[in-house]
Amino acid sequence: MSDSLQSQTLQDRLDRLQELTEFTEKCKKQLRDIFETLGWSMDYKPSNQEPMEQCPYDPNHRVPVRSMEKHKASCQLRQMGYSADELAEMSDPSVCYENTNVRSFTMDKSTQNQVILQARSAAPLMKMEGVFWQGQYSGQPVDVPQNHKRAVCDLTVADRLALYDHVVSVFSQQKEAGSSSNEDLYVDLVSKLQKNEEQNEPKSHLELMAEMRDYKRRRQSYRAKNVHITKKSYTEVIREVISVHSGELARQWKEEEDEKESMRSDQSSHSRWIDKRRSASSESRHSHSKRHRSRERSHDRESKKKKKRKERDSRSPDYHHNHKKKKKKRDDKEK
Repeated sequence: MSDSLQSQTLQDRLDRLQELTEFTEKCKKQLRDIFETLGWSMDYKPSNQEPMEQCPYDPNHRVPVRSMEKHKASCQLRQMGYSADELAEMSDPSVCYENTNVRSFTMDKSTQNQVILQARSAAPLMKMEGVFWQGQYSGQPVDVPQNHKRAVCDLTVADRLALYDHVVSVFSQQKEAGSSSNEDLYVDLVSKLQKNEEQNEPKSHLELMAEMRDYKRRRQSYRAKNVHITKKSYTEVIREVISVHSGELARQWKEEEDEKESMRSDQSSHSRWIDKRRSASSESRHSHSKRHRSRERSHDRESKKKKKRKERDSRSPDYHHNHKKKKKKRDDKEK
């Protein structure tokens, strides 16, 4: 029964493959008909097209020859599992070492694995205090880490120490080999300076360094009189400058505030004086009107009294007798 099932599944797969083959051939025929209708050729290649190469790390990548090296570096890191953010943070440090005497060391996977294996074989089998034992080293070879995060995750503390010792030993050997050619360390600078003083030639870097060294050896009285500046650090000098500027700004702000306060006090005193003048004038007008009204009332009362007295006297007989006498006297005087 199992043989019949296997033969059935095999036949189904063959049928599916035949259907896909027929569908592919049908699509190719349609494409050929379209190209023939348009007068195009499926084998056409433009003359100005750049030559392409296949990426050694991913066969699906075809890259122009001029950018192949850059693509291989990034593609290799992507194949090793580095993310796009990590690739963006990485930079090529070789640019910093151009036209300089700074030595650099490039670690590859085989050298890294060999160094770790040598350190592991030299380590003790059992755990001991103060040294790394064989169980603390990596057992399987790992890729060379390209950033600090990968170095901490992929390599143990013992691995990193072994690699550090290896790089230091390589540089120390290179230094011992090149120490014989370093003649600047054994030059008599004093005689060289005396010789160059006689000749008007520009001073070299070593001569300038020697002059700076002699300058620093002089006594303080010859170097500078402003000891209060030369004895202070850069931070202390900047702090004093900031304090001086802050004090000046505070003084200016205080003067401005005092001027504003004086202006406010002058305006308030002037307004109070105006209010007093207005109140005094209003009071004087009110008192004058009161006195005028009182005079008018008193005059009216007196006139009424006189009128009443006349009316009362006109009714009495003595008034008529006296009036006749007065009239007679006036007539006699006129004669």
